[in-house]
This record gives sequence, C-alpha cells and structure tokens, in this order.
Amino acid sequence: MTEPAPDRPHDGASRALWVSTGAFTACFAVWTIFSIIGLGIKDELGLSETQFGLLIGTPILTGSLSRLVLGVWSDQFGGRRLFAGVMVLSAIATFLTAQASTYPFLLLAALGVGLAGGSFSVGVAYVSRFYPQGQQGTALGIFGAGNVGAAVTKFVAPFVMVAVGWQGVAQIWAAALLVVAVLFLLFTKEDPQQQARAGKPRASAGDQLAVLRNIQVWRFGLYYFFVFGGFVALALWLPRYLVGVYGLDIKSAGMLAAFYSVPASVFRVYGGRLSDRYGARSVLYWTFGVAALCCFMLSYPPTTYMIEGVNQTITFRTAMGLVPFVVLIFVLGFFMSLGKAAVYKHIPAYYPNHVGAVGGLVGMIGGLGGFVLPLAFGVLNDLTGIWTSSFALLFLLVAIAFVWMHLAVRRMERRAAVAGSLEALPELPELEGMGEPGTTHPPRRAGVLAEWRPEDQRFWEETGRPVARRNLWISTYCLLLSFAVWMVWSVVVARLPAIGFDFTTAQLFWLAAVPGLSGATLRIFYAFLVPIFGGRLWTTISTASLLIPAFGIGYAVQDPQTPFLIFLVLALLCGFGGGNFASSMANISFFFPKREKGNALAINAGLGNLGVSVMQGLVPIAITVGLFGALSGAPQVTETGEQLWMQNAGFVWIPFILVGVVAAWFGMNDIMSARSSFADQASIFRRAHTWIMCWLYTGTFGTFIGMSAGFPLLARLVFPEMDVLNLVFLGPLVGALSRAGTGWIADRLGGARVTFWVFIGQILAILGMIWFLEAHAFWGFFGMVLALFFISGVGNASTFQMIPGIMRREMERTAGDLTEPERRKQADRESAAIIGFTSAIAAYGAFYIPKAYGSSIDLTGEANAALWGFLAFYVSCAAITWAVYSGPRGILHDLERGQPPRATETTSS
Repeated sequence: MTEPAPDRPHDGASRALWVSTGAFTACFAVWTIFSIIGLGIKDELGLSETQFGLLIGTPILTGSLSRLVLGVWSDQFGGRRLFAGVMVLSAIATFLTAQASTYPFLLLAALGVGLAGGSFSVGVAYVSRFYPQGQQGTALGIFGAGNVGAAVTKFVAPFVMVAVGWQGVAQIWAAALLVVAVLFLLFTKEDPQQQARAGKPRASAGDQLAVLRNIQVWRFGLYYFFVFGGFVALALWLPRYLVGVYGLDIKSAGMLAAFYSVPASVFRVYGGRLSDRYGARSVLYWTFGVAALCCFMLSYPPTTYMIEGVNQTITFRTAMGLVPFVVLIFVLGFFMSLGKAAVYKHIPAYYPNHVGAVGGLVGMIGGLGGFVLPLAFGVLNDLTGIWTSSFALLFLLVAIAFVWMHLAVRRMERRAAVAGSLEALPELPELEGMGEPGTTHPPRRAGVLAEWRPEDQRFWEETGRPVARRNLWISTYCLLLSFAVWMVWSVVVARLPAIGFDFTTAQLFWLAAVPGLSGATLRIFYAFLVPIFGGRLWTTISTASLLIPAFGIGYAVQDPQTPFLIFLVLALLCGFGGGNFASSMANISFFFPKREKGNALAINAGLGNLGVSVMQGLVPIAITVGLFGALSGAPQVTETGEQLWMQNAGFVWIPFILVGVVAAWFGMNDIMSARSSFADQASIFRRAHTWIMCWLYTGTFGTFIGMSAGFPLLARLVFPEMDVLNLVFLGPLVGALSRAGTGWIADRLGGARVTFWVFIGQILAILGMIWFLEAHAFWGFFGMVLALFFISGVGNASTFQMIPGIMRREMERTAGDLTEPERRKQADRESAAIIGFTSAIAAYGAFYIPKAYGSSIDLTGEANAALWGFLAFYVSCAAITWAVYSGPRGILHDLERGQPPRATETTSS
C-alpha cells in the first residue's frame, strides 16, 4: 500500500468519515431514546423523579463504561467490524425494550441499549487513522457531530410516540439501526493501521492500558465530564424540565430541547476547525468561560422580593422567560460543542498508537457524566424542590474545571519562564510530558510574548510594531464599549420619568453619578491586574463583565414598579466599564516605545472615550425602534403616546460586547516581562509624583468624564425649552477626538508644557460657561462646554505623556545601584501602574461633577456655585504644573526642551 504524503489523508478517508458519522448519528439517536419514551413510561408506570432519572441515565452508564473496553479492542482488532457489531447488539436490546412491562426489565434492557453510546470510542479510533495530525481536529469534529442524533430523536420520536406509542418508537429505532449497520459494512474498509499490521501480533490489553497511568489523561476526562456529560444530561433532562417549568406539551418540549441538541452537536465540526487553527487551549478557555456565565444565569430560580419601604411594602418578581431560556440554552450548547472537539483534538496527536484506550477512558468519564448528572438532577429536584438546581450543579462543575485548568496552565508557564523554555511548551501547557516517544506536540497558537523589546529599533520595526498595533486597536474597541456601558445612565435617567418611573431629581442625579463612583473605585484595583493576570486574559474577562449591566438594564427598565434600589445596584455595576480604562491603559503602555507611547495612549484613550459619544448618539435612536423583536420585550408608552423600547439602551450593546470578547481572546497577547505581583507595583504609593499626577489628571479626565455624565441632565433642567438630548453627544465626541488626535503634540512639545496651557484654557472656558449661564444663552453656554471638552481632551493626552518621563528621571535619582536596562524596566512597570492608578482617582470626576451640579441646584437653585468650585480647582492645577514640572525649576523643563538635565542627587531605594 502506497503511503500518502504526511499532510494528506489516506485513500478512502472521506467515505470512512461520512459513513462513520452517519452510523454514529444513528447510534446516538438510539442511545438517547429514553429521553422521549421515558416520559411515556413514567406516566404508564407512575415513576418518581429519581426513578425516572435512573431510567434515562442507565443507557448512558453502559455506553460510558463500555467505551474503555471498546476503545482498547479498537486498537487491537480495528474499528470497522467492531463498530458494526456494536450497532447490531444495540439494535437487539432496543427491540427488547418494547417487550418490557416492568421497571426492572426496562432497566435491564436499557443497559443493552447503552452499548450504542460505546460506539464513540470505536469511531474515534477508526476515523483518526485516516487523517494526518493537522486535520484530525476537523475530522473528529465532523464525526462527533453525530451527537445530533439526540436532536433527531427529539424531533421525530414525539410524533411517532403519539401515533404508535413508546413501544413503536423502540421497534422502529431498532430496525433503523440494524439497517445502518449493514450499510456501514458495505461502504467502508479497514483503517490504514489495521491493514498495515495484517498478520502481525497485536499489542496486549495491558500495553494499551499502560498510558492511562498519566494523570493528565484523567484531567482531560474531567473536562469531557462537563462538555459531553453535561450535554448528554441536558439532552435527556430538558424535555422534562420544559414540561415541568413552562408547562409545555411533549411535542413542543421535544422540539425546543432539540434547539439545544442541534448546536451542541453540529457545531462540534466548527470546534474541530477552531482547534486545528487556533489551538485547543483557546477553545477550552472560551468554552468554560461562556458556559460558566450561562449556567450561572440559568441557575437563578424565579424569585419574589419584598422590600419594606417607608410608606409601603414594595414587591417585585424576577423569572427567566421561555425565550431567554432557549437563547441561553442555544449558547450553552454551542460552546459545549466547541469544547468537545477541543478535548479530543489532542488524543490522536499525543497518543497515535493508543487512540482507542485514551479516547475510550476520556469518553467513558464523559459518558459517566451523562449517567450521573440526570440522576443528580432528579435527586436535587426531590431534595430542594427547585428546578434550576440542575444548572447550579453544572455551574459548580464548570467552575472547578475552569479554575483547575487555568492554575495548571499558569503553573507550567511560570516553570517554563524560569527555565527559559517558554516557547517549547506544548499548545496546552498542562499537557507537558504527555504523549508517546516520537510524537510532536501541537505548537502554541496564542498567548505570551516571551521577548518584548520596543526600545530596540530593529526589533520594533521588524516584529514589535504590527503586534503592538493589533493589540492597540482591539483594546481601543473594547474600551469604547466600556465607556458606552459606563455612561449609559446619563441618557437613561433623562427618559425614566417619561415612561412612568416616579424618581425625584436627587435620585436621578444619583443614578447618573453612581456609575462614576463605582467605576473610579474599580479602577484602583484594575490598575494593578494586568501585570498579575496578563493583558489578554484580563481584557477578555473585563469586556465580558459588561454583559451583566447590559442585560440588567434591559430587564429593569421594562417595569415601572422596579424599585430604585435595583436601579442603584445596576448603576453601580456599570462601573465595570469605568474600571476597564485603568487596565486598558496600563496594558497598552507596555507595548510601545517611549517615543510613541504618548500617541498610542492618546489613541487608546481618545477613541475609547468616544464610546460616550457613540452611546449618547446611538441610544436615543435605538430606544425608538424594536431592534430585537419579541426577544427584547414590549415597548413602553410615554405620557404623549410615544412608544419607547428603553430596554434597548442595554440590549443594543450585547452583540458588540460579544465581538469584543472574541477579538480580545484570539487577537491580543500577554508580555511575559510585564508580569509582576501587586507588591512589585506598590512602590508607586511612596512616590509624591503619583499623587501629584492624580490631582492633575483629575483636572483633565475628571472634567471630561464628569461633564459627560452630568451635562445631559443639567442642560435639560437649566434649559428645558431646548431639545438637548440630540446635542449632548457632541461634547464627548469633541473631547474624545481631540484626545486621539493631539497626542503627537505632547510627544513633540512636551507633556508638561501642553498641560500647563490646557489648564489656562479650562479656566477661560469655565468663566465663559458662568457668563452665558447667567445670561441664559444656551448656544453660548453650549459653545463653552464644547471648548471645555476639546481642551480637556488635549490635556488627557498630555498628562499621560508626562508620566514615563517623570519615572525615568525618578529612576535616575533613586535607583543608581541598578543597571540602565533594569532602571528602564522598573520605570516602565511603575509608569504603567501610575497611569492606571491616576485614571482611577480622576474617574471620580464622573461622580463629583454630577453630584456637585445636583447639590448646587438643591442649595442655591442654580449651577453657578459648582462652576466656581471647578474654576478654583483648575487654578490650583495650573500652579502645580508650573511649579513642579514645566516651569524653570520643574523636573521636565530641560528634558522637554532638549537641554542637558540639571544634576540631581542619586540615591538608592
């Protein structure tokens, strides 16, 4: 037999793959047959929830336990005839099920039906031997899509059962499986490995099982316990869940359950392609992360809240409707299908001679999940009386798998980094040491940059710049979404009274201000998390966290009886978006050399700030149309009869957030040299310049974000005759674009010089605002507001440009015992931490400016008192900038003018 090229499949590979996939589909349809006929049996025999769970789980038990033995036999004897034999035996057992009339007899027949599930390990070993390593992920993904047989049963079996009873379903399914077994033998041939060893002695079962001593194989089993066992369990349990929770009939429940089974099966093909292209590590991270979020939301039971108010008891209820439930189930099934393919991607690559044994063990553990979990669901229902307890158990499982995998990955990365062999790690570091002699590990596809030298001109031109720019643009997109979600209340609060919410003016200002308070506070923590977790992982997590307030706002605004406390909590959660700025800026600062850092940070922050303007322009339009149809709920009717979909203020961001999460995970990188603990970064708190820059950046960014949060409501109250909500987006737009477009000015002239004149300009703009406010001239007042936004944008870029220069001078003064590269590395590390921390303190402007407006109006009837306070603050900022940084005695005076630095005393610290 002629050997194919190393990257080409063997002859007959395509036919073997598709015929095997069809056969596995038929086997899976039989394996899950009790999910439908079990409902008829339950009613006929009067079974309890626990008995029902045991019945539908028994075939899963047999199928799981048999996988290990069948996998070993596949390695020894070949998969073709064994596959056909398994189908024949399963068909006989399925036919005998129809003859059963007692519960013990049914359990015995169910044990035989379960053999159909064992066909998976046979098919994996058979199909994988036709394909080269680089195509095995896709091939096994296609084969694994035979899980769709569960959907076939759920679609068709309910109608057959209504027509001929559950016994008829068993008989028809048995006959169909027997026919498929015959066709399989007619259209397939022995796999290449079996043909090559014809007449040669076979390896013993002991040799085949020896590889199972590797502990990492069992960890794979844990992953598969959730992605496959959880899939099978839900495929069996969902019809019962839908009937019990939503009162559906068996046909409707079966079809909706198939809505879960289809994506959880057919998208396994896509999971295989993703694993071949990007690596199984990335796919597993995504699977566990999204599955944890879905299971958490699905596990929350319908709840009625009673709040003892001042004058009355406030009652409201939360419960997940049928449509959101089906959507979440679809998402969960989709990512489970990706995870199933990712787990099996590595088995033929690491163990080409033991695919059956290793695949059988992993498949057995996964299949046991399909047996144990339905039984556990029934027991939890009996013990707790809470339907959603099943999803709570799944959340616990996926959380354990996620944390264990991540800790293993990080431990291996740290060990390899110390040994200087980071690049030699396999694509999944937790698999280090696995495999047979002579096998090659799949290469790492994404993740840590072990070497990063942006100050090296050659490295920067040849390698660094494209990577840095890719990370910059993805970070900017995610930051734009963060600002949009953070400031969404600035528009929402102005519309709440019109749709029936009876909140006071003070309460509305609180809702506008509280996101600024929580966002600023979170920034303090976020500023230090990039060096601890890595920019790629943290950007992914922090962007995904925006889904929580986006969903929450969408549900809360639909009911005018929703208490103010709930809105206050949601406003606090919007602070997730505000916190992201600190980590985003700290992360991007590591990627660029000093000569380009100011412009890069200006682009990241400026276009990120643009999210406020995008939100203030998009949300007023989005709330006037039913963007998502029935999925988003009914519109609210205002006092004038206008229809508004206020829920779109939250829901409109969800698709964009999901895109950002995907882009961050697959497109960004971590820099190994940027990794450090909180203790390493804490030295910034001992430096006076940290606190000075907090004060100055509050004068620039605090102005931008505070005016963005407070101006819409202020203008609506002070100029009620004007339709200001159609204009307010212009302020943040001007501020964001000026920041993004003027970073080069600070790079060329010096950040301190530009910052000083920024504060002079802000003083003049505030004086103009006071003048036109007293004259009640809206357009003059609005013009001064736009000028203030523009000037603050310039200052936002220039203040951040100052920080790296300040820290370089500080390192020269205080770290004379370090070498030049060590001083530069420490300066970059502390610069990133200071940038994040100053952004945290300055973000409190989003709280104190709206609150200052509200307090001024409450106490004096007008906003002038707040503006005079801002004026005094800007005067102090200008004086500090001149005295410490830009003036003749300032530490940046000579540096920004290209003059030799004045001699400074050098000490060590």
